[in-house]
Amino acid sequence: MRTAFEQMAVRHAFRLPAPTGPAGDGSAPARQLDSALLSVGFTLSGELLRHLSGLAPEVVLPVARRTLDTVRELVGDHVRHNVYFKAFPDGVPETVEFWHRCLMKALDDERARPGVVARLRDGVLDLLTLPSYGRYQHTYEEMLAVHDELIAAAGDRVTVLHLGGPPEEETTALYRSLAGSRTPLGEDGLEDLRLLARHCAAGPEPEAIPLRENRAVLNAARVAAGVHPLLDTVTDVLRLACALSGAPVTLEQPVRFRSLPRAQRRVLLAGLDAVVAAAPAKLADVRRHREAWKRLGERLHPHEHPRWPHAAAVFEVARGERRATSFDGRVDELLAAGDAAGAARLLEAAPGRLFRALDRLVLAAPDEAGREAVRAAAERAAPQVSGRVLLSVRGHLAARAGRFGEQRLFLNRSGRAWVTPDTRPGLPADVRDGLVRVVDDELRRRLPDAGPVLVEPAFLDVALPLSGKNVSPGLGVLPRGSVSAVEGGLLRFFVHWRQARRTTDFDLSALMLDEEYRTVSWLDWTALTAVGGAHSGDVTEAPHGASEFIDLRLDAVQGAFLVPMVHVYSGEGFEEVAESFFGFMLRDAEQAGRPFEPRTVRMKSELRGPGRVALPLVFVRGEDGVWHARWTHLHLRGTPSHNQVSEHQVSVATLVRGVVARRQPTVGHLTGLMADNGVSVTLWDGGAVPDGPVTFLGLQRPEGLHPESRVITPENLRGLIPD
Repeated sequence: MRTAFEQMAVRHAFRLPAPTGPAGDGSAPARQLDSALLSVGFTLSGELLRHLSGLAPEVVLPVARRTLDTVRELVGDHVRHNVYFKAFPDGVPETVEFWHRCLMKALDDERARPGVVARLRDGVLDLLTLPSYGRYQHTYEEMLAVHDELIAAAGDRVTVLHLGGPPEEETTALYRSLAGSRTPLGEDGLEDLRLLARHCAAGPEPEAIPLRENRAVLNAARVAAGVHPLLDTVTDVLRLACALSGAPVTLEQPVRFRSLPRAQRRVLLAGLDAVVAAAPAKLADVRRHREAWKRLGERLHPHEHPRWPHAAAVFEVARGERRATSFDGRVDELLAAGDAAGAARLLEAAPGRLFRALDRLVLAAPDEAGREAVRAAAERAAPQVSGRVLLSVRGHLAARAGRFGEQRLFLNRSGRAWVTPDTRPGLPADVRDGLVRVVDDELRRRLPDAGPVLVEPAFLDVALPLSGKNVSPGLGVLPRGSVSAVEGGLLRFFVHWRQARRTTDFDLSALMLDEEYRTVSWLDWTALTAVGGAHSGDVTEAPHGASEFIDLRLDAVQGAFLVPMVHVYSGEGFEEVAESFFGFMLRDAEQAGRPFEPRTVRMKSELRGPGRVALPLVFVRGEDGVWHARWTHLHLRGTPSHNQVSEHQVSVATLVRGVVARRQPTVGHLTGLMADNGVSVTLWDGGAVPDGPVTFLGLQRPEGLHPESRVITPENLRGLIPD
């Protein structure tokens, strides 16, 4: 378990918990580790190198092996990336020429010839029946033999691993960071929290657990440890039942509850009874998940426990045997009567809901007096609204400055996206601006006195992570809506997957669009070469893992938008395969090397999501000709099979238009509010850092910071969001 926590610290914070053991001369294995890490784009900080060098070699060696394995997996170097065309990006043939070559080989094969001839007589050429199509024709070692060594370049990525505190201290800090997160965690974050909670739940709790999903994970660990769970809503109890059943605590999908032990059933019923006894109005929340409550009632048998009558009332509401007027129902009644001011006053009892409903309330107000009443209610409620909701609403209000009929982007909780024309009436500019001032004033009031702030310019365009859902873990991954510069002459995408139970074919594609979002060209298995780019070749099965690459010279790319995509052509989806990930590399034009060089990887993330088409990010060419990446983390539903870029080019172009127009609150916005408060905000040019403590905001922690400095990087960016 200690090893797992050590790996978590490296993945989440690029910190290695300080190894302990006998002193000695560990300088040789420490230097060997540093050299091995450099080959995959990592290095040890000076402090960490000195610490390891002072330990006995038998202590350093196992730590070195684990650390190297962890960072190799982070960057995607834990698998062998073979390519179909052995000399890729050189030697990639024209598509039709390649198909013809595969056909000729099949006709020369006595076993394959009869079937191929029969299909040709029917006028059909099925590429998948050709023995040489879609299957590696050489070994990984044979592929390596035709590639020169990578030429080192100043632009190669170097990620620094820093020395952490004692293992127990690092574990507790990570636990409290995840448990106290102000933004929802993704699936992997919740799983890490679940493991940490088993170790830490019986100890001191975080100062606050603002998210209900996190609370459910912690409550399950508390119940297992014999500690009373933290419950103050009926939905807290439902989420705890999900956690105890090994089901997701998000309540986004139907839950199959387990047959729970008697002790756990008593905890759930007693907790439910106490919540409703303290606040009977909370029965109204049952209707939101009534089917889940009915399924849970079949496991708990509340009617057999008369000492908990309030718990039984919950299931009566779920079955429709008892009426409980919902809060939202009363709001709807007031709005239907044209009383937007009354609805706003009622919603002040639920400040978060009030702010999420501001657009609707303003549009429902019949006159200026009604709109002013809505603004005044928002101003009174603002101090009780979470910082995440405030920032989310501000982003929404900024988007409402557009014209009638413009594109409106929708994102659901699973990361699926779609775009429609915006047919809503516009918000009056004075009302919208007044609400924006309310939000900014409240955010400004909450920002702590950060002392001197040192910020990396590239960090200003990073979006604040209002949710970790549907943002897959990995290396160099930024929140949805972030913008980052693309530096280098060569851009190379890659995808790797390994099927679990059945033959699976993923396809890597790149779509190019012009300034009007019209298709210019694309690269995929049907177009292996285009606009100075090349596709590494279609691989159609992956029992032991398969990789595909696309290589592009950015100065040769036509159009204004470049959209990498991963299509599920056949077989298992992103959530079914044993493993799948996407990423991109940047190289200088003169650099050689293998198709996959970990030092050049700028981003690698797991491929997750319910759709059959993944769009991790979009590359946008600015008016000055400079390319930037805009992070999307989106999925399209696609079709059950045969997804390819030619079928989705129109829907993808429409989606890209909506993504480019969408603006999210960024680090730059918060630093601007800090400056308004009189905080000294200085742009860091990459040189020496101040001698005293600062708040540093950047893509990576620099060496030499004062030990009392507060450091915010993408790994802990959620900590920058005000309470």
